[in-house]
Amino acid sequence: MKEKIYYLIVCLVLTYSAQAQLYGGIEIGSKGIKMTVLQVESIKRNTYDVKEFWTENVGIAAGIGIDGTLLKEDIDKAGGVVYNNYKKMLNEYKIEDKNIFIVASSGVGLATNTNDLVVKIKELTNKKIEIISSSLEAKLLLRGCIPPKNYLSSVIIDIGGGNTKGGYAKDINDASVFFPISCDLGTVTLTEIINKKCKQKTVFEFNENLFDYLPTMRESFKKMYTSRPESQDKSNVYISGGAAWAFYTLLNGAKAEENFTQVQYDDILAIRTIAENNYQRFVSSAESNVEMKKVLNTYQQKYLIAAFNLLETSLEVIPNIQSKKIFFAKQGQIAWLVSYVFDNAKGVKQIY
Repeated sequence: MKEKIYYLIVCLVLTYSAQAQLYGGIEIGSKGIKMTVLQVESIKRNTYDVKEFWTENVGIAAGIGIDGTLLKEDIDKAGGVVYNNYKKMLNEYKIEDKNIFIVASSGVGLATNTNDLVVKIKELTNKKIEIISSSLEAKLLLRGCIPPKNYLSSVIIDIGGGNTKGGYAKDINDASVFFPISCDLGTVTLTEIINKKCKQKTVFEFNENLFDYLPTMRESFKKMYTSRPESQDKSNVYISGGAAWAFYTLLNGAKAEENFTQVQYDDILAIRTIAENNYQRFVSSAESNVEMKKVLNTYQQKYLIAAFNLLETSLEVIPNIQSKKIFFAKQGQIAWLVSYVFDNAKGVKQIY
């Protein structure tokens, strides 16, 4: 009997090991280098967990503002950080070399000498890195933030600091083709627009001016969707970015346990109302809640108000929004890595 139980345990361990795999991602950004270790249990079912995530604050884009290039010393410094963390993933986390991916962000991609960085990383790791363009970011969001089975029935909306971006996929000649959408309004840019209209700089005045600006916001988002009319017809809407993270965390008092969690449109309206009229409620709750405190440390009240108005308005103008399913995609910051993992998997539909 004991032998049978032992045998069953061994079989279960071996089966799990065969299914679960570790993947590593290194993203070279303008202000830092981010590392992610992803444990994927099933790519087809899109079940994965972020095993580790850490950042090294190594700036690489200082030279871009001077003459449009990456400085050699910055490239060398970034190369050293990438190499050390690449070896860490190989040796400490035992990640297979083919499962480690290295990319550079679109901010770094603005430099005219990005090939120097590509060559440096190739010398150190024997890996060809990809420079992510701004046009690729939205596609990676869809591929990394939406379960593959829902690609064709969904639209992704990501509200960042500078803008709102997203898109959807469409089946054309048996191939899934990506169509991006975007709007030049983000949490920071909107806050700056409204602040410029305020004389006394109070929250009350900010709310008044933002209310007056809502028709302009609605028109901006309507243009975003009508530029690609099919984006309005999708039955699933996935939201990501800082505004979505702040909304979910303040609503639930905890970080999302699932990679994709369904949320209600009416809850977004409720959180926006609290941010505008009863912000102290968030402050009081955050005193004993670590996750909520992270949100308030990231966004001051005016930024939260701007974020939630953007989130609400970006959904409000979608026809029949109350009949659609809205999901919070918590892993927007590692969407590119999830996308690369999908690309490596057989049987997962590619998006062009």
